Amino acid sequence: MSIGISWVVFPTSKAFNGVDPVRDGNRILDSFKASSWCKNVISNGRGMKKRQSYENGGRLSLRSSMVATPAGEVALTSEQLVYDVVLKQAALVQRRLKSDEDLDVKPDILLPGSLGLLSEAYERCREVCAEYAKTFYLGTLLMTPERRRAIWAIYVWCRRTDELVDGPNASHITPMALDRWEARLEDIFRGRPFDMLDAALADTVSRFPVDIQPFRDMIEGMRMDLWKSRYQNFDELYLYCYYVAGTVGLMSVPIMGIAPESQAATETVYNNALALGIANQLTNILRDVGEDARRGRIYLPQDELAQAGLTEDDIFAGKVTDKWRAFMKKQIQRARKFFDDAENGVKELSPASRWPVWASLLLYRQILDEIEANDYNNFTRRAYVGKPQKILALPLAYAKALVPPRSSSSLLKI
Repeated sequence: MSIGISWVVFPTSKAFNGVDPVRDGNRILDSFKASSWCKNVISNGRGMKKRQSYENGGRLSLRSSMVATPAGEVALTSEQLVYDVVLKQAALVQRRLKSDEDLDVKPDILLPGSLGLLSEAYERCREVCAEYAKTFYLGTLLMTPERRRAIWAIYVWCRRTDELVDGPNASHITPMALDRWEARLEDIFRGRPFDMLDAALADTVSRFPVDIQPFRDMIEGMRMDLWKSRYQNFDELYLYCYYVAGTVGLMSVPIMGIAPESQAATETVYNNALALGIANQLTNILRDVGEDARRGRIYLPQDELAQAGLTEDDIFAGKVTDKWRAFMKKQIQRARKFFDDAENGVKELSPASRWPVWASLLLYRQILDEIEANDYNNFTRRAYVGKPQKILALPLAYAKALVPPRSSSSLLKI
């Protein structure tokens, strides 16, 4: 299951067709004789600290994410646990805003050699974003140079992370390899990048109030994809959607900025950014039911399937029945509710950042329309938004981007 970047139109997981930012990060760094990315992630490393214990042959227990009372009852839902991350990120931004620090005067992240390497790394990030997120990329050109470079760097890191479990080397990726990728992430946040694409992200996180937790959580989502192929209920699925997509909203809002005239609480904007990530990933899941089933995966709440009178055999059979249509209508309704919540957050962003996010939201939401137009056949027909629809969405997104923030803050619902 490819991730859906919450503020970005994330394409279907594919190899990079000869344009590989993972390997090219090291190509740029050839003068430093850095070894290839895949070799360093997959091979055994030294000095690697163990991040978590694994159960059942290396499988991370979902129970480790839940808080239990002495009586053994679950005290917090996944949504509440995720909201704690939202509050932490919002508090970080608020502390930064209260300080007098100038985000643009921090020292650059330097690597041995030429200062031009960092500029070259950002340029490579730009090329990847332009190639694989064309609509979103056009919108980023409206941002200030500092903000758009930072967004490109985050996009590339997320893409590289997704490629670990969905790319050409996915069969070689193990939990230990993801531990090494997370250790490499921690080095980035310490200002010790491994390659030039890491250096672009290291420079970004030194300039903006970005917290490491959403990045760690995205890697956690990759771990889940290594062992988990069923989700018992929506609470479990929500946590997965946060890990692989909702995290990107929390990464990106500090870069995109909140409009100075916005009256919304910071955590409200972040929570709505999270909602867009959840909506995008739910849309991915509904679009890719047939594709995932052929890989032995079902990203649908098992209890809701049972309530609809459906079984796993029905999914693998791939037949559109009245029961399936009724089930899909409810799933689409849920995804649209998350899109509705997300709209409130887009309005509060900095004016120059709204257009690409609106474009992402409008285009991804249209995938749900296409599933309906296909008579809910997401087993053998892939719902997609055609180029004419994409072109028409751009002026609409731009018009929505011109609408100023609300005059008063909304109540945050959790």
